Amino acid sequence: MEAVGDLERERHLRKAPRNLPASLRNVVEYRKSGLSLNHVVGCPLDCGYCVRHMFDNFEMKRPHLVMDDEEAVSALISHWAFVPHVTPVQIFNRATDPFLPLVKQHMLHTLELLDGHGFGNHVLVITRWKVTPEDAERLERLRHLKVTVLVTWSGIADPRLEPVDSVIAERSLEVLCKHASRTKRILYWRPIIAGVNDTDECIARASALSRFADATVFTGLFHREQIRAHFRSAGVEDLYHDVPRRKILPRVVEQHILRRYFGAPIFRKTSCGIAYAYGEADYNGHYGIREICDICPSGQIEICAAGHRRPSPDRLSSLVQMVGLDPGRVEIAAGKVIVEDSTEQQRYFIQHSLGFQVHDRTQPHLPERHGRAEEGWS
Repeated sequence: MEAVGDLERERHLRKAPRNLPASLRNVVEYRKSGLSLNHVVGCPLDCGYCVRHMFDNFEMKRPHLVMDDEEAVSALISHWAFVPHVTPVQIFNRATDPFLPLVKQHMLHTLELLDGHGFGNHVLVITRWKVTPEDAERLERLRHLKVTVLVTWSGIADPRLEPVDSVIAERSLEVLCKHASRTKRILYWRPIIAGVNDTDECIARASALSRFADATVFTGLFHREQIRAHFRSAGVEDLYHDVPRRKILPRVVEQHILRRYFGAPIFRKTSCGIAYAYGEADYNGHYGIREICDICPSGQIEICAAGHRRPSPDRLSSLVQMVGLDPGRVEIAAGKVIVEDSTEQQRYFIQHSLGFQVHDRTQPHLPERHGRAEEGWS
């Protein structure tokens, strides 16, 4: 990883070029796990399945600064969807790794700025790179934010898919276990790909690693056309037939994992693992889709059940109008709100505001599939 070594020798991040795609200049975006703040873009780690393929940014190997941390924090907290103490936040999860050299100074400073406002929001920091004891100790000094570090680990050995050695993530998880307590840690087991890293050996390794984590979250592969094209150019045969909008994790793979896994509590959804780590109800309201919960600890199910509230029509109507949807085309169904002609940002804002699932009528979550793509389930 020559580019990582180059970063270690530099003193400051370079400014982002003027021809940066507009999608990357927009540093605040609503995603399922919350408002995503991305004022650093570019990454040398070359994971073949990276979402940067969708932003025409995969070839930018050096991280660049789009704006300074103070300006980025201002953009985040002035965003129409940011609600203090409520809205989950992610940082540097779209176009770089937050623990890369130089990048982590911006990540930590940004968290300190947010913490200085007294915000108690959940903040998700996702990494597959090196976390040091000093990093963990600096995170521990935060007083208000609920920070969770999700350490991405796959066990994938094929460098065409993932050139980063999974040992790096393993060591980071151990460091966090030893040096952090207020900061929560998740073994983020992803992407699980059928026939690649769903072996008994991978499952056993994940089970053993989970002893360093508060919880394990497992999930499948985003298999978009740009990612498939990249794999083909690297000589990788198609991993799946479809290129759907949702992650692919076939039923037989999930069943095999759940039969063989024996570690810390394991969850299908990121927010479920975070909720368990903090002893809170899931802020995404997955309790409404009860089959998602069939692997959760009974104590966590009780917490989520106690926190699950069917929204009042007035409250729902107010939120729907706030995001520009038609209140007359909204239905409160069993465990979920159904809206029409919506975007993800509109749905997720309502969902996080209510702690209740919000689905679009044209994109239903089919029974037993847990919001996953059709491939491997039909």
